[in-house]
Amino acid sequence: MAQCFIVADHKSEERYSKLSLAYTTPEEKQQIEDAITKCSAECSIVPITYGGDVTQGRKMITIEYHDDADREGGAVFEKILNCLGIKECH
Repeated sequence: MAQCFIVADHKSEERYSKLSLAYTTPEEKQQIEDAITKCSAECSIVPITYGGDVTQGRKMITIEYHDDADREGGAVFEKILNCLGIKECH
């Protein structure tokens, strides 16, 4: 896989977790959407997903899990990051 320029940011609290993925190109956006579709299907909770502008021409897709008592979202986030070739979050 080519070097990934998608930047990941993760936040979590009790029963809540969020993964934000910042991208620049339409190809990166498609990679993110494909990874979310593939990996979130394995979770019993349906995530809230939304997007928006960041800065310097970057955009972001955010995936949130609310009321995640069993912390299934964390495993999904790990799979998404692995699928995208991202080694660390900021």
